[in-house]
This record gives sequence, structure tokens and C-alpha cells, in this order.
Amino acid sequence: MSFTVLVAPSGFKESLSADEAADCIEKGVRRAFPDAIVLKAPMADGGEGFTKALLKATGGTLHHLTVTGPVNDPVEAHFGFLGGCSEPTAVIEMAAAAGLSLVPRSQRNPCLTTSYGVGELVRAALDHGARRILLGCGDSGINDGGAGMAEALGIRLLDNEGDLLPRGGAALTDLAAIDLSGRDPRLDSVRIDAAVNWHNVLLGERGVARVFGPQKGATPEQVEILAAAMETYAAGILRATGAEVGMAPGSGASGGLGAAILGLLGGKLHPRYDIVMQYLELDRFIEEADLVITAEGSLDGQTPFGKVPAEVAHRAKRAGVPVIALAGTIGKGVRLNFEHGIDAFASILSRPCSLEDAISSAPKLLTHAAEDAARMVMVGMSLRNRLEKAA
Repeated sequence: MSFTVLVAPSGFKESLSADEAADCIEKGVRRAFPDAIVLKAPMADGGEGFTKALLKATGGTLHHLTVTGPVNDPVEAHFGFLGGCSEPTAVIEMAAAAGLSLVPRSQRNPCLTTSYGVGELVRAALDHGARRILLGCGDSGINDGGAGMAEALGIRLLDNEGDLLPRGGAALTDLAAIDLSGRDPRLDSVRIDAAVNWHNVLLGERGVARVFGPQKGATPEQVEILAAAMETYAAGILRATGAEVGMAPGSGASGGLGAAILGLLGGKLHPRYDIVMQYLELDRFIEEADLVITAEGSLDGQTPFGKVPAEVAHRAKRAGVPVIALAGTIGKGVRLNFEHGIDAFASILSRPCSLEDAISSAPKLLTHAAEDAARMVMVGMSLRNRLEKAA
């Protein structure tokens, strides 16, 4: 009897891409089940790998360019155009220009990092004739509310003296006015659809600064500065455009980039899997699978709120297929995932180690963890067979 395993992981931040993670899991599964049919569906959620995943699915084209990185140094980035579209459709992942992996650990201060390079990517897509832009939001290293992106597209953010604000989220505490007179006019004729985590909002106790600021290096004092800056920023957008972005679903995506897309660029925000699943074939693969293995760098109580393992598990449960999740770290509230379709989970770490060691050893650790999980499944299958024979 054939046994089919679907491998549908996210990437592991700063370590493994989704494609690399899928290859590692496949290798581990085949050590336990040499004859298994292994289907691979590396997942994209708007973060790193979003562009290449959609281009691969549609036969699109990739373009490389140098843009301003999150710490204002030049970085090599990319965008693409989907294949097979009657309407020229560009694909951009903000992480290519302002991702956390582009911020050196010694410079992880979200009060200062900028999304300016994301605006340069949007501008490049417009230069190449885009009529629609799919903008993936995830894995960001910023908390500037998309102000840098807006600046790169001709929007001026000014202080009380009428001077341009410095880049970075903290500077927005001094925002007095938003000048739209130089806004790139092509934004009025392009459709921007952003794939965001629908649960992330700009303001409040669950706002982007308080929830995600510490993950990007913010101290408690900096978190409060950024939270106040986002309040000032949202009020400035309301005065300039009439758009209320503070509590809009997805407005806090990617350090508040969602707020600028919605309020300043005239784009629309979408739950990210509504965009992604138009191009990936996950549901078809699930129908063929006996087991699904998903994975991500961290599994915790936040996972059910828009993370890849929970989305994969939700879709697998509809088809009655069991799900195992592998993770680099297991965090607080992880058991909540049992209520959202994940049947079992395990960390890939077998012993205490430094973050640097975990990152460098991730391929080996994930392969071993996948093999261990598959062997446990093998034990369960043998036990079931014995019980059925005894019945």
C-alpha cells in the first residue's frame, strides 16, 4: 500500500527558505519510508520567498536591482512579473528590501530602520509597466509604518518647521503634516493588492509596536516611543487623506506597512492566504495525502493567528488528513494549536545550543526531526495493524 506525505513548510527565518526546508523534511521522511510518495508544497505567506513562489507557480520572470536597505545601506533586492497574466502584474515581497534578515544584529533598532527600499521596488515595478502589484508583507525588520516607502514614492512627511522627517519609526513622533503633492501619479492607475496578516493592527495594546517591536530589537522604552509615533502617524494620515488606518485589519502588517498601503498608496489589504492560495496548489495536494508535515521557525500561541502551520492544518482538517508540525522553538501557548488542526508537534532542537549554532545546523536538525517524526508515525501504523489483527 502506498503512503503519501505532503510536506508544506514555511521558511525558517535567517536560516532556511521554504524550498530548502521542504527538501530537508523530504530527506528525513525518506529515511523512514523509502518507498513513500512525497509531495512538496513550500509555503509562502507574504514574507521571504513570496515572490519566487508565485513566479515559480506561474512561470514568471524575476528582476534584480539595488535598493536602500533597512539601515540605509544598499542591498540587492528583487521583484517579478507573473506569467500568464493579461494584465501586467508585478510581485514584490517587502522583506527583499526591508526584511529582518537584512538588519545586522548589532543594528536592530526599529526606531531607526526604514521601508524606503520597498518604495523603490514599487517604483521599479511601475517603471516596468505594472498595472497591478501583489505586495507581500512579512518578515519585516522595520516599524516605520511604511513612511519610508511613502517617501520613496514622492510623499513628504514634515515636522512643524516644514522640514522632511528623518527616516525611521521614532521620527514620526514629530510628524505635523503629510504633503501628497509630489505623490507618484502612477499610483492612481495601478491596482495594489497586499497580502497581510489580517490579525495585525497598527495601534492599541495589540498594535504592531507592542506585539512585534521587541522581536525586532526594541527595548521597552523604544516600544512606547514607537507606539506613540504610530498614534501620531495614524492621525496624520487621517488628516491628509480621510483614511482611518489605526485599527483596520492588516494595518499593522510588516511594521505598519499595511497602514501606508491602505492610507497613502490607495491599495487594498487582503488576508494573505486569499492571495497566496490563488497561485499555490496546496488543497489539491492535501486531497492526495495520508499525512501532512508542516514546519516553521517558531510554534507558539501566536501561530493560529495567520502563521503557515495553522493555515496548512486548517485546510488539512477539512480533508480529514492528520498534521505534524516541526519547529525550531516551541513557545508559550503552543498547545492552543491542538484546537486549530495540528495533531502533534516537536522541536527540531535535541539539546541546548546557541542561536548561531541552531541557524548553522538547521538543515541537519530539520532532517533528523523529520525522520524521527516519520518513525513515530511508523510505530503508530504498526500498532494499529496489530490491534486490527487482534480485534
